[in-house]
Amino acid sequence: MRFEDISRTDIENLIEEWIHNERNRKILKRRLIDGVLFDDLSAEFNLSVQQIKTIVYRGTDTIFRHLKEK
Repeated sequence: MRFEDISRTDIENLIEEWIHNERNRKILKRRLIDGVLFDDLSAEFNLSVQQIKTIVYRGTDTIFRHLKEK
């Protein structure tokens, strides 16, 4: 399963349910729903590109792990 196969609403609901850090929720929504690039997220959240990638990859892993359990 890929994020492209999941509705925007379902992605947002999964983020709200399983990502507990508010900043990380915002970053994931901006990346996964709005499609904002890593460089732009880095500037927006005043974090390094690597930090943004780590947040997105870990968050995506968390969401998929819980999605598979359903």
